[in-house]
Amino acid sequence: MKNIIFVAPPAAGKGTCSEKLTKDFGYNHISTGDLLREARIKGDDLGQKVAQLMDSGALVSDDIVLELLQRELKGMDSNQAFILDGYPRNISQAKTLDELFKELSINEYVVIYLNIDFDKALSRTLGRLICPKCKIGYSKDSASLKPKVDGICDNCGGDLITRSDDNEETFKIRFDGFMKETEPVINYYQEKNKLTIIDATQDVDTIVKEIERVI
Repeated sequence: MKNIIFVAPPAAGKGTCSEKLTKDFGYNHISTGDLLREARIKGDDLGQKVAQLMDSGALVSDDIVLELLQRELKGMDSNQAFILDGYPRNISQAKTLDELFKELSINEYVVIYLNIDFDKALSRTLGRLICPKCKIGYSKDSASLKPKVDGICDNCGGDLITRSDDNEETFKIRFDGFMKETEPVINYYQEKNKLTIIDATQDVDTIVKEIERVI
């Protein structure tokens, strides 16, 4: 089973697909977004820097993200396949990730680009809910992703929240920044014959079936 690198704009469904693949195949889901939010909650010097950047909609620096990612990869079982969600976002990160993979002898992986346009991604973002306890995501607008009880997590019973950075102004900055920074990454992995492009406007089950064909 191959490791997976998800490359996709905000709200393309990386987290939702990762949850299903983790449940069905036992992947270790590494979300750089979650790593950053956990650092923010921790509230140390690094966490405060992360909070300022996230609240402004700016991308967190490569050095900060790499430090968090290195700790995670080096601390996990080398025999367990993983999903990397939210990294790399630019060509510098992609090349640094190659070096880290070489250091850790990680060779089997596929890069999946979930393609979605701005309007669809914005609509998803404004309707998104998340459980802060178990990190499961829900949607107020999608019948298949709504919680059984409004505002309550199906899995642990926790109160669902809207993330502080899920607003239209911040989202536009995040989306535009992603498209500008990440196009070279898509080309980079395409040249390495590692890239698979999937239409992220499809329903989750269809997307996951397409992913299964390449892992």
